[in-house]
Amino acid sequence: ARARGSANDHPAMRFTLIATACTVAFGANVGAMPAGAAVSSRGDDEGMRPLGLSADNMNPRIVQAEYAVRGRLLDKAMQIESTGRPIVRCNIGNPQALGQAPLRWVRQTLSLCVDPQLLSEVEASHKAQQGSDLKEGLAALYAEDVVARARKYVNSIRSVGAYSDSQGVPVVREEIAKFLRQRDGCEASAGDIFLTDGASAGVRALMQCVLAVPGVDAVLAPSPVYPLYSALSTVMDGASALYPLHEDYETGIWQVRLKDLQKSLQEARDKGANVRALVIINPGNPTGQCMSPKEVSDVLAFAAREGLVLLADEVYQDNVYNDPTADKKGKKNEFYSFRRALSEMRRTNPALASRAQIVSMHSTSKGFAGECGLRGGFFCLDGAWDSTVKAQLVKIASICLCSNVIGQLAMGLIVAPPESAQPSHAQFVGERTAILESLRQRATTLAQCLDKLPGITCAPAEGALYLFPRIEMPIKAIEAAREAGVAPDEFYALKLLDATGLVVVPGSGFGQPDPFAFHVRMTFLPPADQLDCVMEDIAKFHNDFMAQYSPRHQ
Repeated sequence: ARARGSANDHPAMRFTLIATACTVAFGANVGAMPAGAAVSSRGDDEGMRPLGLSADNMNPRIVQAEYAVRGRLLDKAMQIESTGRPIVRCNIGNPQALGQAPLRWVRQTLSLCVDPQLLSEVEASHKAQQGSDLKEGLAALYAEDVVARARKYVNSIRSVGAYSDSQGVPVVREEIAKFLRQRDGCEASAGDIFLTDGASAGVRALMQCVLAVPGVDAVLAPSPVYPLYSALSTVMDGASALYPLHEDYETGIWQVRLKDLQKSLQEARDKGANVRALVIINPGNPTGQCMSPKEVSDVLAFAAREGLVLLADEVYQDNVYNDPTADKKGKKNEFYSFRRALSEMRRTNPALASRAQIVSMHSTSKGFAGECGLRGGFFCLDGAWDSTVKAQLVKIASICLCSNVIGQLAMGLIVAPPESAQPSHAQFVGERTAILESLRQRATTLAQCLDKLPGITCAPAEGALYLFPRIEMPIKAIEAAREAGVAPDEFYALKLLDATGLVVVPGSGFGQPDPFAFHVRMTFLPPADQLDCVMEDIAKFHNDFMAQYSPRHQ
């Protein structure tokens, strides 16, 4: 059916696709209703059945799921914005929404892929000026390497409006495989790569495979956790299993500790959970830590020993920061992938390596590209995966036919940028370097500002796009939050929004291992020329808040 797109238009095929999708998402008995079941009291007087979907009959797991990054706080922010007041959205890692310019290499190539007629006109312009040192018109606007990549993609897909293979465009998967070989120093196969609508869609597909027994199977995820994992676990009726990230109370730096993983796994098993996978977000979200090579290797060995699929969320791998003025003898942050660690384990402990199952994820949304709206991403399987499991993952991808093709091409352009001898290389490197250095400077500036405020501890970001400051909340503020029916950190965030228009995410939305430690997550994405105003607003609000709720005012 995938080979002949028209086959999907047949009524029997449409029914099969819908039935399969429902079975994957909700189980085999979805929609089943016993014969003679009573009609809801919300039906009319003539005994008509109620509406098929309402607040009364919606799947309760959907209602229970929460996604704090776009929760009540953002709803209120949008209400404020509708009155004409400006807001600053520091709640989500969405760089281009806050002014980051897209990479010209990516956008120019995509523009030619979207409009093949324009591509032909540009090619004709280059041909007409062949041998000329000074290009004019379209040939001056689009460099030759941009045109060549666009032609390569268009020849492969025919049109961005056509479905691709369910796993993704083959030439893009080959580019990703080459990227992984160069990054990790070990083999990677295009057959093990699945292109997805952002990394999130890959997480969803994998969790659908892992959470087989409702209320029993579990994914061991960090706390604080990016709420994608907790929300999907709730929707899919997974058992609860969390491990605490450790916060150094002096520095505010977070860490994955092996002893916490071991203890949390045993506790989950003692409660009857069948833990089948482990989530590691590196660099961390929301906590911003960057794991050392030893930490990565130790966690990989732990997962292999315990028979856990390691879901390696590595979408922030390009967002790693080091202060150039810091002591060079101190810790140097670097991204070290789990695939690289597995390659080393195959050399030092082949028996344990044979038990490892890794899923490495990446995305167009983060890093230096910030192409969130294009929804490009991939995951790559490495380790002890058999062909049957891969076939089932292909089937899941086939249910939705394919991920969006423009996002797939964007992923290829990011992992396979122009090479050093090509005309677009200098511009690409210049844009990438400027973006990453600006992020580092803004992260450092904002962290220093927050850490100086009374009652706030804020570590500098080692990676990712966020700061996660801890706030020593006055007792009076905690009592006021209780009276308002919200968590103390949400109370703080709501007050901050009212006073400044700044949107952050309360730490309680990610879960907090210490119930008496309160945090907020904020991005450092506001443009540099606006950051001073943002810091002034935060400082004034925080000082006023602490004055209002400190003991001497009780």
